[in-house]
Amino acid sequence: MLEFQKAGEASEEEVDAQYEKALAALDDLEFRSTLNQPEDELGAVLEINAGAGGTEACDWSQMLMRMYIMWAEKNDYKVSQLYLVPGDTAGIKSVGLEIEGDYAFGMLKGENGVHRLVRVSPFNSQGKRMTSFSSVFVHPMIDERIEVEINPADLDWDTFRSSGAGGQHVNKTESAVRVRHLPSGIVVECQQERSQIQNREKALQMLKSRLYEAELEKQKAEREKIESGKMKNEWGSQIRSYVLDDRRVKDHRTGYQTSQTDAVLDGDLEGFLKAFLMNKTETADVED
Repeated sequence: MLEFQKAGEASEEEVDAQYEKALAALDDLEFRSTLNQPEDELGAVLEINAGAGGTEACDWSQMLMRMYIMWAEKNDYKVSQLYLVPGDTAGIKSVGLEIEGDYAFGMLKGENGVHRLVRVSPFNSQGKRMTSFSSVFVHPMIDERIEVEINPADLDWDTFRSSGAGGQHVNKTESAVRVRHLPSGIVVECQQERSQIQNREKALQMLKSRLYEAELEKQKAEREKIESGKMKNEWGSQIRSYVLDDRRVKDHRTGYQTSQTDAVLDGDLEGFLKAFLMNKTETADVED
């Protein structure tokens, strides 16, 4: 385009526009190159747990669930609810979401940690500013490309009634399942399907994913372990703060922040996801 301009066949504005397009393409290519681990291309299981803050924290957990579902839908991922424990008054105590699609885990792995909300609480009659916390854990959801062997004798199964929505069916049958892997102590549950058999299959897949993740941590000790990000679900341990009345969302690991709080809560997370992945790459380069 610059050559065309020199020949009088293009304007300076056209050169600038083409330059910005090329810059954006290179920036995206560099970002995509950070997703270079075998597990990055897999789907993900995203779990949210309410922490300190009572009803406010349960409401915050539901807001986070909505945020991640909207992000997934905007990026053409399929979202399925694996389990949900409602709050006593409002919101949710915990939820598990399966996010299916290429590179879902690679994109979301930086979301592990505690998320802090500061706002004027709708649950406080005096209109006070409240702080609450919820933790987010992301695991790779393995598929047929990765084999994980499990001895059936190492499994302890339990069934129970689903606690989420689902009409009369979930209230009358024990279709939900919980399985404990005795050697590792890992416990997973699933109440996604109406059939106990289908829930057992999904729970087994989730367990394999957790075991695979644990093995990755052993093999790649030099990388930040996913489980090591499980900090206390309270003040001082957050990875990101959402301060709504000041209109600020800030990631404390990368320093990236935005004033577009509504957009973030509506699933606009690209800036945060890219900042984390690019920051990890730069840190690795410095260490090398």
